[in-house]
Amino acid sequence: MPHNRAPNLPSQGIDAVVKPLPRLKLQGFNNLTKALSFNIYDVCYAVSEEERQRYIAYIDEEYNADRLTQILTDVAEIIGANILNIARQDYDPQGASVTILISEEPVIDKKDAGKELISDAVVAHMDKSHITVHTYPETHPDNGIATFRADIDVATCGVISPLKALNYLIESLESDIVVMDYRVRGFTRDIKGRKHYIDHKINSIQDYLAKNIKSRYEMLDVNVYQENLFHTKMHLKEFDLDNYLFEEKAKNLSFKERMKIEARLRREIEELYQGRNLAE
Repeated sequence: MPHNRAPNLPSQGIDAVVKPLPRLKLQGFNNLTKALSFNIYDVCYAVSEEERQRYIAYIDEEYNADRLTQILTDVAEIIGANILNIARQDYDPQGASVTILISEEPVIDKKDAGKELISDAVVAHMDKSHITVHTYPETHPDNGIATFRADIDVATCGVISPLKALNYLIESLESDIVVMDYRVRGFTRDIKGRKHYIDHKINSIQDYLAKNIKSRYEMLDVNVYQENLFHTKMHLKEFDLDNYLFEEKAKNLSFKERMKIEARLRREIEELYQGRNLAE
């Protein structure tokens, strides 16, 4: 593997335990929609145009549609969802997309009791619950910076929660910077007719992060509690130049080169973390 960094492997036993409110007796189905969205960035420095193109090729191979499908299939299993349909695509010249439609319960064909049904009609009916990923590898033509962005959305309806897959997704990709949004939409009604706009306790997305992840990242929250809207962004605390060089070692660079490259990388990371361009 040409990238100096070993890929992060999913940690075991770090699933978030969603803290439910006292069990509600509902009038019909739980209609709450829970959506967890990520922007995950990997930042790299590649000296030459040829190295930058090899970085793009490496990312395209490492995170192709097949690999991403496996990651999202694992997510469906972690959150306890049933897969209804999978659509995936690799793009030319680069990037990939995968969409998986899911449901909380297996869908049963009434004409053939006990047999699960997967059909176009079912997919159309259940498309409000889904898991998607889109990748965006890109390079800067002048300053050597190369980045890989993965946009991931996990949207569920009912009692299953996307928060259970939070740690797995962060560990499954090379995550230098992670920007997350979690929102609970709509309402569900209990048997007395009272509307409930959330069915679990949450103060912050950080509540559901594993300790080993929280220890590695600097984090910032922006939460709007009255809207059930939670935002957390984070970046790695430690900066080791070797972890950001593609096909190169820091020891082979002059002190001046190391300082120049490190300044560019730190600026890129800070701009992505803050979501704005920094003044020159």
